[in-house]
Amino acid sequence: MLTKTVTHIQTAKDTGDRLQVKSPSPVESGSRTIEVQINPDRTFQKILGFGGAFTEAAAYSLSLISKEKRDEIIHRYFHPDEGLGYNFGRTHINSCDFSLGNYTYVEDGDMTLDSFSIEREKELVIPLIKYAEKVAGQSLKIVSSPWSPPHWMKSNNEMNHGGKLLEEYQPVWAEYYLRYIDAMEAEGIPIWGITIQNEPEAKQVWDSCLYTAEEERDFIKNHLGPLLHTRGKSDLKVIIWDHNRDVVYERAKTVLSDPEASKYVWGTGLHWYVSEEFENLSKVHHEFPDKHLIFTEGCIEGGVQLGAWHTGERYARNIIGDLNNYLEAWIDWNLVLNEQGGPNHVGNYCDAPVIVDTKKDEIHYNSSYFYIGHFSRYIKPGAVKVECNASDDRLQTTAFRNPTGEVVLVLLNEHEESLSVQSNVLGQMITIEMPPHSISTLLIGE
Repeated sequence: MLTKTVTHIQTAKDTGDRLQVKSPSPVESGSRTIEVQINPDRTFQKILGFGGAFTEAAAYSLSLISKEKRDEIIHRYFHPDEGLGYNFGRTHINSCDFSLGNYTYVEDGDMTLDSFSIEREKELVIPLIKYAEKVAGQSLKIVSSPWSPPHWMKSNNEMNHGGKLLEEYQPVWAEYYLRYIDAMEAEGIPIWGITIQNEPEAKQVWDSCLYTAEEERDFIKNHLGPLLHTRGKSDLKVIIWDHNRDVVYERAKTVLSDPEASKYVWGTGLHWYVSEEFENLSKVHHEFPDKHLIFTEGCIEGGVQLGAWHTGERYARNIIGDLNNYLEAWIDWNLVLNEQGGPNHVGNYCDAPVIVDTKKDEIHYNSSYFYIGHFSRYIKPGAVKVECNASDDRLQTTAFRNPTGEVVLVLLNEHEESLSVQSNVLGQMITIEMPPHSISTLLIGE
C-alpha cells in the first residue's frame, strides 16, 4: 500500500496554535487511545459551502477602519486558499436589528412599488459584496431574508415587535421579493436563494414578523411560488423556516407535506439558538429526502467576548452536529462587528468571529474565526460526507471526501484532558495527540 500524504492542522487553547500545520507528535505513554473509524464508501450529502452575513452593521464597521485593515479581513475570510474560503453570503431585505435603523425600499403606502429602490444598499453592503467576490475569485451564493415588511403592510403598523403581514398585502409583498432580486441582479449580484421570513416564531423588539407554519405554507403556495415561476425565477432556492432546530421538523412537515407548496421549496433553513437537537435535521431529511438543509444564522449573543474559547467550541460543536445530520451549507451571522458588538439599532449586541475596534483601528480574531476555518478552509464545495465514528464520545468527529479524492477528518476535543486519537484512513494509520480544548483537521490524500 502506497503511503498517503497526511497534513495535520491544529488550533488549541493556551498555545499559539491557530490553524497551525503540525509535525507528527508522539502519543503520551499510558494514555487511552480513541479509535476513529472512517468508511469512505458510505456516503451522505454533498457540501455546498460556508459563508457569513453582509449586514449593514458589518459593512459600516468595516468602513470605519483603515483600508489596510479592511483588506486584511476580507482576504482572511474570502480568499480561497489563504482565507476561510467563504463562498456563501447572506443579506437582509429591508432592515434588520444589525442595521443602523429601520428602513424599507419604498415610500409609505406605495402599493405599486413604483418608488422601490435599493439605493441604501449601494452605499455600504453592495460594494462590500463585490469586494468579497473579487477576493474570492467567484460569485458568492447569496441568501436573502426579510426581517419585516414595511410597517403599513402589518397588523401592528410597525416593523418591530412582531405583528403579521396583513392578508390584503400578500400579493404586493410577494412582488417586493422580486423587486429586490431584480435590483440586486441589476447591480451584478445574482441572488441564489431567499427565505420567507427570518425567525417567523419570534416576536422581537427589533424588525420581526410572525407566521404560523400554515401561513408560511399558504404564502408560498398562493403568492410567492407562482410569482417566481411566472417571472422566470424557478431556479431560485426558496428556503422555509429560517429559525431554530427545536421545532424544525414540525414546521418543515407542515409546508413540505403540501404538494402544492412543496413544489416551490428547495429546502429548510435553521438557526442554532435554543436547541442543539441535531437529530431533528435527520428527521426532516428522512421524511423529505429530496429537500435540502442549510444553516442560515448563528452567533454568540450578549456582546463582545474577546479571547473567549468556549465561543469557538460552540461553533465547532454545532457545525459538526449539523454536518453529521445532512446539512449542506453553513452561513454565520455578522462577518464583522465593532468593539461594542454592534452597531445594532435596538442594542441587541452580539459577538462575531472578527471584531474591529473602530477607535483604535485594530482587528481581533476570536476563537470562532479559527474554529470555523477548520471546516470552511478544507471541506471544499462538492465534498461528500462519509461515515465516521469515534470509540469514545469525548471526541466529536466528522469526515468528508473532497472532489480531488482527499479525505478531510475534523476532530474536536472540548475537554480539560489531552486525547490520543488513532485512525486508519485509506490504508494510512494516523495517530495524534490532541491537547485540551483543541480542534484538529487531518487531510489525507495521495
